[in-house]
Amino acid sequence: MPKVEAQSEPTIQQIKIPSKDVLLQKSCNFIAKFEGCKLEAYKCPAGVWTIGYGHTKGVKKGDIITSEIANDLLKQDTKQFLDCVYKEVGDICNENQMVALTSFAFNVGVGNFRGSTLLKVIKQNPKDFNSVRSEFLRWIYADGNALKGLKKRRNAEAELYKKA
Repeated sequence: MPKVEAQSEPTIQQIKIPSKDVLLQKSCNFIAKFEGCKLEAYKCPAGVWTIGYGHTKGVKKGDIITSEIANDLLKQDTKQFLDCVYKEVGDICNENQMVALTSFAFNVGVGNFRGSTLLKVIKQNPKDFNSVRSEFLRWIYADGNALKGLKKRRNAEAELYKKA
């Protein structure tokens, strides 16, 4: 009689991460929901000149762009953050976790992401969802003030991170 072994749940290392192109598009879609798109330069709550979907590099008062340029900038900007996230946790996180962390990094910056206790907690145990949620929710402040929009975004990132 053939031996039948019980199948175990796949480990995160066994989960196939989709291509970076798929992750990039999903990350852009997720980020766009929270950033919104403004075609004329404005100062964000942190006082930084911003345009399109949260693009800040080289933006100054009076700048105007098209929707097409805003989409291109979102894709370029998101790719930088996805590359960082992929390098840090691409071997231990699933697709949803990668998208959530890319959104987080996009919002707080690469340096803050790499130095965050969120990243440290994930590297220690990517399945410790309670600790991960707590770490996401530490990042809801701009200039010392808790912002409703950031709290909503961090909750959505934490929920997405938790999904298999």
